[in-house]
Amino acid sequence: MPKLCDTKNELHKVLKVKTQCLTSLRASPFTKKKSTHQQINKMYQIIDGKKISEDIKLEIAAEVAEFVAKGGKKPCLAAILVGNDGGSETYVAHKVKACEQVGFDSVLIRFPETVSEIEIIEKVKEINNDNKIDGLIVQLPLPKHISEEKIIETINPEKDVDGFHPINVGRMLAGMPCYVSATPFGIMELLRRFKIETAGKHCVVVGRSNIVGRPMSILLSQKGNPGDATVTVCHSRTKNLAEITKTADILIAAMGKPDFITGEMVKNGAVVIDVGTTRVSSAETKSGWKLKGDVIFNEVAPKCSYITPVPGGVGPMTIVSLLGNTLKAAKREIYA
Repeated sequence: MPKLCDTKNELHKVLKVKTQCLTSLRASPFTKKKSTHQQINKMYQIIDGKKISEDIKLEIAAEVAEFVAKGGKKPCLAAILVGNDGGSETYVAHKVKACEQVGFDSVLIRFPETVSEIEIIEKVKEINNDNKIDGLIVQLPLPKHISEEKIIETINPEKDVDGFHPINVGRMLAGMPCYVSATPFGIMELLRRFKIETAGKHCVVVGRSNIVGRPMSILLSQKGNPGDATVTVCHSRTKNLAEITKTADILIAAMGKPDFITGEMVKNGAVVIDVGTTRVSSAETKSGWKLKGDVIFNEVAPKCSYITPVPGGVGPMTIVSLLGNTLKAAKREIYA
């Protein structure tokens, strides 16, 4: 029979070994990394554009119903689609469906890719003079033999619900009532509804397109809420880009380059708006493709306070912003 003191010594040794194992496990790099990752993940919030867009559709539908009940006509949006580009087909189909959901009428005019520039211009002029149609969009991009600038300039500014006409762009720059480009307007609405502070913040816009980058920089720098931000616009010729993006309180990625923004380019606590919607091949989907943003989500999200996903972030807001502009056109709120 073992002595009592021997038994105590053995128990003490076993407990000591177990304690050392637990201490080692808690101190292991893997455990620390996992714990830190979990804590950081709890910090960021998804900016759910899909949810907000559905809320706005309900608001627009209610406003349309009230407008019609008081004797107004149903708003009508016309869309011109050239060729059969898969992305353009999808976007236009979503816009037509959204019109139905909020009580709009819609007209889709299709042309083959071989259509001449003059034919498009004549059709635009015809729609300009059609009082039944309140808003007109020409789905971009157009074939190379057609000048997008000429087509956009032909659209009546009063029906330019995409907000691309120079007159609407100029009015936006001057802070006057206008149709604001749908994507920038949608982003501003997300910032507003998520109560993201912009006043005094440093906002970096990566991309200088006339559709997103430039108008975005103007809207964020103007007086108002959201607005009053200090804005830096970066582009393909910007030197030391990562050094600049790491200073951003709000980072807007609008280059159309999948996975361009990495985790190392974003500071902790930043708000990141991913405008990218590039189609890439995918064996994971039935369609054989999926949408990819400009931001590497899994790298960037853990460092953010807020971030938009792709899909489901900015995209749905672009469509409802277009609907909002069309309703304004029908009610003659911008141009009496």
